[in-house]
Amino acid sequence: MLARCYSGAVNGVDALPVEIEVYSARGSSSFAIVGLPDAAVREAKDRVVTALKNSGYKSRDEFAVTVNLAPADVRKEGPIYDLPIAMCLLKATKRLQTERLEDYALVGELSLSGMVRRVKGILPIVMAMRRIGKKAVLVPAENVEEASVVSGIDVLPVSTLKEAAMFLNGEMEIEPRYTDLAALVARDRSSGDDFGDVKGQRAVKRALEVAVAGGHNVLMIGSPGSGKTMLARRIPSILPPMSVEEALEVSRIHSVAGREKGAGTFVTTRPFRAPHHTVSSIGLLGGGAHPVPGEVSLAHRGILFLDEFAEFPRQALEVLRQPLEDGHVGVSRAAAACDYPSRFMLVAAMNPCPCGYYGDQTHECRCTQSQILKYQRRVSGPLLDRIDIQVGVSAVPVADLERLSPGEPSEAIRARVMRARSVQAARYAGMDGVYTNADARSRDLKDICRLTESAAAQIRRAIDDLGLSARAYDRILRVSRTIADLDGKEAVDADCAMEAVSYRQMDADEGHSFWA
Repeated sequence: MLARCYSGAVNGVDALPVEIEVYSARGSSSFAIVGLPDAAVREAKDRVVTALKNSGYKSRDEFAVTVNLAPADVRKEGPIYDLPIAMCLLKATKRLQTERLEDYALVGELSLSGMVRRVKGILPIVMAMRRIGKKAVLVPAENVEEASVVSGIDVLPVSTLKEAAMFLNGEMEIEPRYTDLAALVARDRSSGDDFGDVKGQRAVKRALEVAVAGGHNVLMIGSPGSGKTMLARRIPSILPPMSVEEALEVSRIHSVAGREKGAGTFVTTRPFRAPHHTVSSIGLLGGGAHPVPGEVSLAHRGILFLDEFAEFPRQALEVLRQPLEDGHVGVSRAAAACDYPSRFMLVAAMNPCPCGYYGDQTHECRCTQSQILKYQRRVSGPLLDRIDIQVGVSAVPVADLERLSPGEPSEAIRARVMRARSVQAARYAGMDGVYTNADARSRDLKDICRLTESAAAQIRRAIDDLGLSARAYDRILRVSRTIADLDGKEAVDADCAMEAVSYRQMDADEGHSFWA
């Protein structure tokens, strides 16, 4: 007898529908799985047979079973097909009395005891099942919160193989789960770290405000203990909240990677990823034998914080160029070719020299000039070109910490950021893929960044004095536009231009020496 149901195969951050066919006939006992399965899928036969027996579905007859996963030219990976194969096998051997199986999609890994375990990639799979018009999808109970944000399809949680079989037989009811996506995203999940806790550092906080307002990449350079990491970890507190579309987009990536916080948690706050400086190129960019998203994609719509920037392997840093420029990563491997979104804001922090104290007022630097330049050149010129804002961070003396009052709270900074972002949203309405000034296309900059004569003269002088590239020139225009938006100015004046130029000091010709 032939039985059929549906599941999905993850490809990048999307999923393809997979039709599961199980045919059984009395005869010598055998179990074959075809349709380009990987090792985990082939092992499903042992998990399924044992789970069925331990769930009370024993058969005295022997069956020759063939499982086909279609389309046959798409590689099937992971244990997500255990539950649908088990249900189809029960139907094919007449132990499941239902005519409704083809109306359902099923996803889930089985334990030997018959428990249904959570799986990766549940969100894009449920979206694919809705797209092909399935009535409902049975998912592991641990995945239900994540899956239930998809509207237009019933999401039914199951904890055991027995529950799934009884539901399909009409012996029990399972209430569909729904989650109000808009309400979930609208929850107040503000960061616990607040800029109000930071005393001093007015110039750095201004630079970070400009960076967030326009979505610009930023590099902080300062001695150990100057507060670079502390400041970076407070940036999420001034980021605009995610929209429903952004939350769904980010959650799909984390669902595929299987790295969401807690079992089945939907991502409602902008990601803040901080990989260690020993991370590999594949860890940053994504890939592997069976491609998975890397840190640049897990930071999509959020922050990628690279502390000890100059200590990262040179090759790992250089792979950042393409995602910083294009906003996506194309990964091609023998097993698959995937495209992952990676539109993030890069926040980097580094010391000015190997000992860390070049330019520090309280510690003596032990490095030679050649060591300093060699260290700073670990960050290549082409990569620096893609970092819009470069700012020095000086330690605040202890005596000043005692007398300084608390800083401006994040709420006030965030309000200004939101006003600037609203101006940009109106400006770029209708432009596909352009959301902030950092995304603005070069061909549009002349119209977007209307310069006063004095501002144009300031920028031309900076280009000549610092030897900046055409890309750096464009980025100065974008930053100056953001500064004007924050200050409520229609045109970019000399003050805006001077501030934007001041954020490119590490681009100087003489060895990128920021402190010289």
